[in-house]
Amino acid sequence: MRALTSDALGPPETYTLQTVPVPEPGEGQVRLRVEAVALGYVDALIAAGGYQHKPTPPYVPGAEIVGVVDRLGRNVHGVAIGQRVASWQLLAGGGLADYALAPAEALVPVPDRLPSAVAASLLLDHLTAWYALFDRGGLSAGESVLVMGAAGGVGSAAVQLASSAGARVVAAASTAPKRDYALSLGATFAIDYRAADWREALRRQLGGGVDMVVDPVAGASFEPAFRSLAKGGRHLILGFAGGEVPALPANLPLLKNGALIGVDARYLFESYRHRAVEICRAVYARAVDGRLQPRAIRSYKLGEAPQAFAALARRDDLGKIVVVADGVPSP
Repeated sequence: MRALTSDALGPPETYTLQTVPVPEPGEGQVRLRVEAVALGYVDALIAAGGYQHKPTPPYVPGAEIVGVVDRLGRNVHGVAIGQRVASWQLLAGGGLADYALAPAEALVPVPDRLPSAVAASLLLDHLTAWYALFDRGGLSAGESVLVMGAAGGVGSAAVQLASSAGARVVAAASTAPKRDYALSLGATFAIDYRAADWREALRRQLGGGVDMVVDPVAGASFEPAFRSLAKGGRHLILGFAGGEVPALPANLPLLKNGALIGVDARYLFESYRHRAVEICRAVYARAVDGRLQPRAIRSYKLGEAPQAFAALARRDDLGKIVVVADGVPSP
C-alpha cells in the first residue's frame, strides 16, 4: 500500500509517498480502508517533532480518519466489516495511507447522509470546542463568550456551538473576511484583536467583561484576553496557534476571581473514550440535521499530501484541508 512517511520526524515537506506493507490489526483493533483524512495545525506540529509528545518513527501523519472497516483484529465486538466509521488518534497518526489501524472501542459511526470528507473535517475541531465549552467551561445560556481565532477550525466550531447554546458570542479575528465568516456562523459581533483599542471595543459592546474566553491562539493576545474577563470568568486555553507560549502574572486570576482552564482533547480521548465518542456522535447528528455548518473543504488526493501540508502552512484559507482517497467523491 501507499503511505506518506519518513524515518525521522521533520518538516512535512520531507515526508514522501512510499510503498509499505499493509498493516494487520492486533488485539482490539480494526483495519480501515481510508476514505478521508482531515489535516490541522497539530498534524504538522507532530510530524515535525514539535509537539509536547513525540511519536516514534517511522511515522505516518494524519489523525482525523474516516474509512470503511476492512478487517477485524482479535476480540473486536460490535463492529462490522463494511461499516463506515471515524477515528481520531493524535499520536498514532497513520491516516495518510491507503489503510490504517484504529482501536475498535474509539470508533464513531458515520451517518449515511454525511460524506466522508465532511465527517473527517468535523472530527477534532468540534470535539475540542464542545469539550471546552460544555465539559470544561460549563457554558450556560445567556453568558458572553470571546472566541479568539474565531475563523479557524476550533474557533469557528466554538462560535457555532456557543451561539446555538444561547450564548452571546464575540468573534476575534485578524482580517475582515475572517470576521465576516464568524458573523455568518452566529457571532453577535466581531472585533480585530490586533487593533490597539480592541479591549475597549469589547467592553463597549458588552457593557463590561466577558464570562468566558475560548483561546486556541494564546501568543501576544493571551494576557489582554484574560484581563478582559468579568469577575468569576473562565479563560479556556486550547493551544498555541500564535506560536508563543505566554506567561500570566499570578495576581490576575486573583484580581478577576477568575480561572485559567486547560483543555486537552487528547486526554479526553485517551482517558474518557466513551465521552469523546458521545460528543462526536452529537456533532455528526447536528451536521446531518443542519444545526451545524461544516467548513468549506479544500480536497487533495493522497499523492498530493505534501501540497496539502504546504497549503496548511500558509494558514490563509477559511476552509478545512482534507486528503481524499482515490475514488471517493470530493465535496
